[in-house]
Amino acid sequence: MVNFTILAGGYTAYVASYLFNTNDNSLTYLDRYTTGANLSWIISHPTNKSILYATNENTPGGALQSFTVGSEGAITLVDTIGSGGSGPPYCGGLSTGQVAVVNYNSGTARVVPTEGDYLHFSNDSTIVTFPVPTTGTQGMSEPHMAYQYYDELFIPDKGNDKIWRLGEVDSNRGDFAVHGWIQQPIGSGPRHIRVRDNMLYTIHELASTLTLQEVPAFPNGTTQILSNVSIIPPNPPAGSAFAAAEILIPEPTAEYPIPYIYTSNRNTGVQDPRGDTIAIFENVNNQLVLRNQVYTGLDQIRGMMSGEQAGYRGGAYIVAAGYAGTAGVKVFKRTEGGANLEEVAVNTLLPTRTSFVWLNQDQV
Repeated sequence: MVNFTILAGGYTAYVASYLFNTNDNSLTYLDRYTTGANLSWIISHPTNKSILYATNENTPGGALQSFTVGSEGAITLVDTIGSGGSGPPYCGGLSTGQVAVVNYNSGTARVVPTEGDYLHFSNDSTIVTFPVPTTGTQGMSEPHMAYQYYDELFIPDKGNDKIWRLGEVDSNRGDFAVHGWIQQPIGSGPRHIRVRDNMLYTIHELASTLTLQEVPAFPNGTTQILSNVSIIPPNPPAGSAFAAAEILIPEPTAEYPIPYIYTSNRNTGVQDPRGDTIAIFENVNNQLVLRNQVYTGLDQIRGMMSGEQAGYRGGAYIVAAGYAGTAGVKVFKRTEGGANLEEVAVNTLLPTRTSFVWLNQDQV
């Protein structure tokens, strides 16, 4: 038996903690811990799971926060710093000890240095402002994620239909600048990305598509899109309005040898009674092939996360929740080698959540 602690952020002023017991497939609400407002995104430090970073997705006055993580996922606030803009939907710790944060409502990003404990922020950093788009439909830059790829930061920009490529300037911590971009289909709205085996997988919010291409050469090369597929489930209700949100690619294991791609649909219009789907794809000779559309009973799946980040065979599970509705938090087990999902646990005490962190029994 393995117990996992799951931390869950949302548009509230607290983080909730849950205990997931793999023996009886129970998901038990533990507690909630006070944070800044609109803590929509949470993420662990890349190597130290006792450190948590989070965004306060406020407009105006976005912020980045750091916490220590204790027993049963209890978190304690350590430091807060401005995000460099408005509406930060994402942050992520870098291998350099810095923390990247992007601001959706102001078209800006910032890489914040930390002190030796990775918990205290330094204010000595550059705010990167992305240009106002001249194409597409949004009329403003809308960066949505920061993804470290070797020494670069990739930042998908929903408004500019680009993935910006940033690098550190002259090895000065906190000083990053754009040195290139990866063009995406006009009007597609790139939101989140993953890279595996030098292949770039992009989930597009406005088009509700998943694309595949090789990562272009540094610093500003180009590659063609090899595969571009819809993630929308078949025969949606009249009045549906889809906005793709998240992408996961758990690493292969003996039990799950194929690196399936899991993408979340958000239907912001008329709901299907079966809820939104998680669409599962496989890369077959650089073509994206749909393997399953799993109806979840959730309303607008903004956040989902693989349990692989906790180890201990946690990669067998995915946790997800809706941004809207009352379906709560659900845990799904990967079946058929990962080509399908089975709901195994649910807790409806909190109706919505938007982001998750998994921890194993030795990390809390």
